[in-house]
Amino acid sequence: MELRQLRCFVAVAEELHFGRAADRLMLGQPAVSQQVRRLERELKVELFDRSPRYVRLTSAGERFLPAAREVLAAERAAAALAAELAAPGARAFGLGTITGLGERLDRILDAYQRHAPEIRVELHSAPVQERLARLADGRLDAAFVRGEIPAGTDDVRFLPLPPDELVIALPARHPLAERSELDLADLAELPLRLTERRNHPALVDLVLTACHRAGFQPVPGPASSTLQDTLAAIGTGTPMWTVVYAANARLTSHPRIAFRPLRDRVLALPVALGVRRTVPRPELLVEACRGRAAHDHES
Repeated sequence: MELRQLRCFVAVAEELHFGRAADRLMLGQPAVSQQVRRLERELKVELFDRSPRYVRLTSAGERFLPAAREVLAAERAAAALAAELAAPGARAFGLGTITGLGERLDRILDAYQRHAPEIRVELHSAPVQERLARLADGRLDAAFVRGEIPAGTDDVRFLPLPPDELVIALPARHPLAERSELDLADLAELPLRLTERRNHPALVDLVLTACHRAGFQPVPGPASSTLQDTLAAIGTGTPMWTVVYAANARLTSHPRIAFRPLRDRVLALPVALGVRRTVPRPELLVEACRGRAAHDHES
């Protein structure tokens, strides 16, 4: 049993919604679902009664919730004490995050923990414009940005990172799921479920433009407010599709949904890391984001 499993369980129990719990934890919804499933397997009980319309605690979940809260409260108390005991020069590092970071975020946290233990990383989730404003005025030390990369300033530079690949999610029983890779044109007859453009303009524009270049206008499906709702609808077997960050798909195990890459990898969002020039140990941050080990800094 791990603390992150308990955090995910408590968040879902309090929100009674996997999507809202994921937003609260600044994680992708598939990662939250996976952590709860792992906890249930370890406990050998079902903690939630799930359906496409609601999420409810089972009787076992209701009994387990107070104990989980006590463990997390003890962990917070220990962390607060550790902060008080930290060296006077210790400082916090503010990092603006985005959903679907997957292994990148884990590498950043691991790199700082191993090589710069005096620096405490604090994660902040906010809409992109607010994220950039906090970075510009110094409330954040660094922040991830997807889509169009802003111009740098005297105080902030933007470092390009490997783009975020998107994969296709469709019902596992659909004939297209039998293929290891897909062409975008294969999906022309299936309804496309996407979030509203105001929620993620870079993502929506990328998908629609790629469909047009593939020679078709996608059939619009109902918009969903969260990825959880979209995947639940696809899992019913109704022919439709959506896109998911590959990093999230790798963390998701869903027997009723198939995740398939596109043959020509046409769906990928540009990603950059905005870094203030005063950021502590910037080489750790950049190397972790780009997937390189920070062994040069172990000595």
